[in-house]
Amino acid sequence: MVVQTPTSPNRVNPVRPAPKPEAPVEEVFIPRPPKNIEDAGIDPGLVEALILKYLVSVGSASGGTIATELCLPGESIIAMLSQLKQQQIVVYVGAAAMGDFTYRLTEFGRERAHRFMRESMYVGPAPVPIKDYIASIHAQTIVNVHPKLEDLTEAFSDLLISHEMFETLGPAINSGRGMFLYGYPGNGKTSIAERISLCFGDHLYIPKCLVVDGQIIELYDAANHERIEETRNTITKDGKTDVRWIKIKRPTIVVGGELTMSDLEIQYNPTTNTCEAPVQLKANCGTMVIDDFGRQRMRPVELLNRWIVPLEKRYDYLTLPNGKKLQLPFDELIIFSTNLEPKDLCDDAFLRRIPYKINVPDPTEAEFRKLFDFVGSDLGFTIDEKTKPAIDYLIETHYRKQNRQFRCCQPRDLLLQVRNRCLYTNRPLDITPALFDYAVSVYFTLM
Repeated sequence: MVVQTPTSPNRVNPVRPAPKPEAPVEEVFIPRPPKNIEDAGIDPGLVEALILKYLVSVGSASGGTIATELCLPGESIIAMLSQLKQQQIVVYVGAAAMGDFTYRLTEFGRERAHRFMRESMYVGPAPVPIKDYIASIHAQTIVNVHPKLEDLTEAFSDLLISHEMFETLGPAINSGRGMFLYGYPGNGKTSIAERISLCFGDHLYIPKCLVVDGQIIELYDAANHERIEETRNTITKDGKTDVRWIKIKRPTIVVGGELTMSDLEIQYNPTTNTCEAPVQLKANCGTMVIDDFGRQRMRPVELLNRWIVPLEKRYDYLTLPNGKKLQLPFDELIIFSTNLEPKDLCDDAFLRRIPYKINVPDPTEAEFRKLFDFVGSDLGFTIDEKTKPAIDYLIETHYRKQNRQFRCCQPRDLLLQVRNRCLYTNRPLDITPALFDYAVSVYFTLM
């Protein structure tokens, strides 16, 4: 039994234990700031290319501004700019604060910058070596995290979850491997899947981009990663972390019927000569949800075969634009969410690799009634003995007589219809048989 509250994430779950005092969170991995370019683990030629491409984009900038944009130590960038000035690639155009200078490209420097732009149009933070990224995944792995009941109740605090469902979900989440969530639409499969990452802790560090064999791969994705802002000393610019890395919430990436096989490979843009990480790399140390499994544009067996090695070995093979194969960690809980029977989608060999097949069932009548209590107050309704006859009427008239099955999403959806009707007619929020008749007429018309 699952339903999401419409607004408040602070509603107390019926199975939530008494809160415990918060303990200090111990960081399992912190990327330390590099002392210089060599310590950052990247080739000086790559840094020079980033400097020149940035200057050709903005016209002129101080050494400190360039260092900030590239997320590298200021002293090293200013030293490299001094060398570039000696080579007549850049010139001073003015003084800046604290003995710094403002730089501009010479004609020779512009030609050189445009050559770098033809090789790759990426301009931004300096990348992190792939070996450092792999080490960070091993340090922040979900395999070493074993969520308990209190972790689950915290993660699912805005859903109404039965104790029986927790008893099934807990071991599955602890496995850190994979699961099938199946059942009828509207019972909360996707809502459950989206909250599982929260059971493994609240955050991790990922690089903004990676470099391997000179090829930059953009990893951070603002559409899929939720950034956590960190407080830094803006006066001394001293920081405890390498600013090439970014602190994010444990990722939950949901892909649906639009998923194609190419989405699971490194995305190369031939126009800009830049690369973007595939969805499973972005989901490392979190959860990847394949929603509506079985409704993708490729056959289910093709998609399943793609995951056999990663699920078994916990690493994946990706191909760079130059054809080189990379072995990278596959450290995530992969969840197949479907309205179809798993046995109709794949064979026994693959099902063996997904140790947990969890049915998300329809709610019972008692649970269905309880859902009105759970979501009603958040929508502004008063659910009490006065509204009980209207709910009785709804169940008797529109469910029992129609032989209609209960779904967890329906109390919320029907109350939203009633609420919108009341707002439109400028009447107080109320629950009556007539309003339920209206809600059912527009909600179930084509179902």
